Amino acid sequence: MAKSASSVEFRNVSKRYGAVAAVNDVSFTIEPGTLVTLLGPSGCGKTTTLRLIAGLEMASEGQILIGGRDVTRLSAAERDVSMVFQSYALFPHMTVLENVAYGPTVSGVPKAKAHEMAREKLHVVGLKGFDARLPSELSGGQQQRVAVARALVLEPQVLLFDEPLSNLDAKLRRRVREDIRDLQRTLNLTVAYVTHDQQEALAVSDRVIVMANSVIAQTGAPRELYEQPASLFVSDFIGDANIVEAALGQHQGDTAPVSIGKVEKRLKHRGVKPGKVKVAIRPESLLLMGSRPNAPALEGRVAKAAYLGTHMEYTVATELGEVFVVDRAVDRPLKPGVEVFLGLGDHGITVVPD
Repeated sequence: MAKSASSVEFRNVSKRYGAVAAVNDVSFTIEPGTLVTLLGPSGCGKTTTLRLIAGLEMASEGQILIGGRDVTRLSAAERDVSMVFQSYALFPHMTVLENVAYGPTVSGVPKAKAHEMAREKLHVVGLKGFDARLPSELSGGQQQRVAVARALVLEPQVLLFDEPLSNLDAKLRRRVREDIRDLQRTLNLTVAYVTHDQQEALAVSDRVIVMANSVIAQTGAPRELYEQPASLFVSDFIGDANIVEAALGQHQGDTAPVSIGKVEKRLKHRGVKPGKVKVAIRPESLLLMGSRPNAPALEGRVAKAAYLGTHMEYTVATELGEVFVVDRAVDRPLKPGVEVFLGLGDHGITVVPD
């Protein structure tokens, strides 16, 4: 069984390469036994942050604590963390068992004991009986599990994942991310997980740290980030969002009337003053109607249509500009050029603070 889970804390951490700040004054805490995802576009600083936790990069400023212990100046070998790399980095000439036993063996553990530890972790990741196989004889998902077993075998305080699913196809990605989440919960592991895939982050995380331009844009639970984005960047990056202009009326408690074209909705004002505002509307919150409804609606015309099996995706030209719509009515597809009306749902519409 793994050791007691440990926290990870960054206190005003920066990492500079010359005049360029890859990570700039970043502070956060990963609670023991939780899975926290660092999410953001390429170059935002998320992988550098992960490498700072691992000790593969040294902070230019600030403090890094693991389990309450200051590890800022400690090497990777002194930090009691393990990392699963994007490439898996398995030794091709070694068997599965030898790959997993490698860490304990080079740490001085007797070979028989190292193999026993490796077999235990292979059983944990569902690869019992795969001892004698070579990495080339495994599927991508099985190779990923070997990499996880190898990271787990030393029972680290913190487990780190760097884009662990990027080499897998879509169906396998879903299955392996569920495996990782199940393992994290079963073993009560503290996990820092890097991805640029928003759906992946929403699916596996207790909390998500969204990064942009070397700083933290927003931190929160997946639902909070999706439903209450703190900025235009977050609203657009976490899932798809239609950003439209609207008019915010006088505050009434924590809500206010918001005019979106001809449609008025009562929304939480989120501290935004009355006047022109930006509103984020999720594609599934735009309700397609083929005929003019009795209630006010947005008028539009289908510009593009795509069939994706479980749903239709439409681009609709409206008075607010082009909007992206997801519709489950695959049995009644609309063709480009068709006039439509759009209602607004009760969820997935939020005022975005400037």
